Amino acid sequence: MDLSLKGKIAVVTGGSKGIGLAIVRALVAEGVEVTVAARTEFPELAELGDAVTWAGVDLTTRRGAEQLAGRVGEVDILVNNLGGAIEPSLRAAGFPGIDDDAWQQTFELNLFSAVRVTRSLLSRLLRRRGVVINISSVSGRELCGPADYGAAKAALTYLGKALAEQYGGQGLRALTVTPGIVATPRVTDPGGLFGPGARAAGEDFAEFMAKLPERMGITVGRLAEPEEIAALVTFLASPLAGTLTGAEYLADGGILKTV
Repeated sequence: MDLSLKGKIAVVTGGSKGIGLAIVRALVAEGVEVTVAARTEFPELAELGDAVTWAGVDLTTRRGAEQLAGRVGEVDILVNNLGGAIEPSLRAAGFPGIDDDAWQQTFELNLFSAVRVTRSLLSRLLRRRGVVINISSVSGRELCGPADYGAAKAALTYLGKALAEQYGGQGLRALTVTPGIVATPRVTDPGGLFGPGARAAGEDFAEFMAKLPERMGITVGRLAEPEEIAALVTFLASPLAGTLTGAEYLADGGILKTV
């Protein structure tokens, strides 16, 4: 299916690896020119050729969004993908162990980066009647994981709704994609997020991961692939989704059971 994206210009934050890299690949496959905003440039980006430009910026700082805005021109699509649970929060023994610094770091990474980048590129997005897609997390809806991460992702979802309401009359669309557990290296590597859980359960890592979908209540019985999230994002960014705005699209495999 031709998504009519050829010649569009996109910015993807945190696009060097994981879900972000899959989104970049999917957009490039549709003929989109992409600027990847990330602190580190991975070899996989160079493999995508001239369609991808890397902007080495730290979006957890106020200066990062300004630097990014200075490196890009017009923008049709902004994907606020940068995010993740930080190590201090993951290691904390519950809510009391998450100190002020951890809360601040989590919100800088998952919320304030999106706020600042969107604000810095807003006038360009409005000129092009563009779209903003925020990548949230099921942790913003389901009470699982560190409290600071879930709170930041819930706020990011709200941000998408607010942008859609405030700027829809000027042609801007804003949407949220909410993945569940996605089979990125950070999830599937024994040294990643679920390594400590496997050790605490006294299980081999492969055995632990095989049981994870059932433990997490994933209806489809498996983790999502990054490419599946990317396919959804790419469709929502396209003119074919031209009347869709202000909505949250769950891609959690059925973790959430509520209506």
